[in-house]
Amino acid sequence: MFNRITILGTGLLGTSVGLALRAAGFTGHIAGWSRTKEQVHVALHMGAIDAVADDPIAAARESEVVVLSMPIFATLDFMAQLSGRLTPDHLVTDVGSTKRLISESAAQLYNKPNCPAFLPGHPMAGKERGGAALADANLYRGAVWLFTDDAYARRTPRAAELVQVWRGWVAAIGSRVIDLDPVRHDELVAWVSHLPQFVATAMSALLEEEVGNAPELKDVGGRALREMTRLGASPYTMWRDIAHTNTEAVERVLQAMEQRLTYLRENLRTPALRGEFDQANRFRRE
Repeated sequence: MFNRITILGTGLLGTSVGLALRAAGFTGHIAGWSRTKEQVHVALHMGAIDAVADDPIAAARESEVVVLSMPIFATLDFMAQLSGRLTPDHLVTDVGSTKRLISESAAQLYNKPNCPAFLPGHPMAGKERGGAALADANLYRGAVWLFTDDAYARRTPRAAELVQVWRGWVAAIGSRVIDLDPVRHDELVAWVSHLPQFVATAMSALLEEEVGNAPELKDVGGRALREMTRLGASPYTMWRDIAHTNTEAVERVLQAMEQRLTYLRENLRTPALRGEFDQANRFRRE
């Protein structure tokens, strides 16, 4: 077991972690830190954390488990800072949306003799907008929580215990745990997460350019417009690091989408259009 946890990054995901742990029965101490004081105080007011940490490194040292809930480049920066300040009996984990660079950094800085442990993680959950005020204790219920971990044999007994306990808490808050290779993880999320986002962003930007000033746009578009453009409201700050750290995979899926759209455009009046609709319907049914 562990009794003290620090969440570094109390936005939507980090604050939801605290709320979910409390709802699942965690009775230990939860400290929180954010670069934005407003966010961490919202998390405190919501009951997601017990105390605001003034110094993130000191708070991490006083805890047994540290959750990094921030953009990927900030996560990599904190990984480097924490690796030399924590003990082999500390566990650091994250919720980053891409895993190859984080797993490579973990292999260099963690999970070795005299080094703290690191467990790369990624909950497939979120909202199109961030911020502690939108946090939800049920955000992770029914979601898949991915781990990309290959360091079981290189940890201290205490760190190995913390890994298993943390995985247990992830299950307790309602998530389904799946283990993946980090490269395979980034390939898959490019298809199922990053492609929908960038398509929605492109579509929303195009609509804004072409008909954004039409007063009747929302009435004419209706539900289809709302559903297709919901992700288009996601902020650039949330997706910049994903685009930078999974560029090749995202390029491949966007190119495949471009080719598919070209195929559709070229077959608007041919029987091949029916085939596309049939295939799309099979994906939804399966």
